[in-house]
Amino acid sequence: MAGIDRTTFKVIDNLSSTLQSVEVILSTRIASRVMRREFGGGTVELLGRAITPALLTAFVQLVGVAIDLWEPRLNVRRISLSGTIDEVRAGKAGFVFEADYRPKGHLGDLTVERVLSFSYNFATGGAAVL
Repeated sequence: MAGIDRTTFKVIDNLSSTLQSVEVILSTRIASRVMRREFGGGTVELLGRAITPALLTAFVQLVGVAIDLWEPRLNVRRISLSGTIDEVRAGKAGFVFEADYRPKGHLGDLTVERVLSFSYNFATGGAAVL
């Protein structure tokens, strides 16, 4: 399956479409879409707060649940924080995801093609395969 890049309107492959979907999910506030109020990651509401262990745990859980709920081509295995202590304090930390990539998951075929590692940085708003 191919998709359309939401900024350039060019055709992109299935993996790029999946990563773009993760970007959209994590950057969308819950209840901000008119015809799909339940869509979103719930993470935007937590940005800008002081990082505590409890907040970080809630954040990671929200991210994992949002991806599992809204992106059937991924099954999240692990989420870890990337960046140094100083980057975390400056608000420039990102996340590294390990997920099962199922290219036909949206069609009901849950066959895992490979385990995918990718990063997401909330400061830049981009996902990239590692």
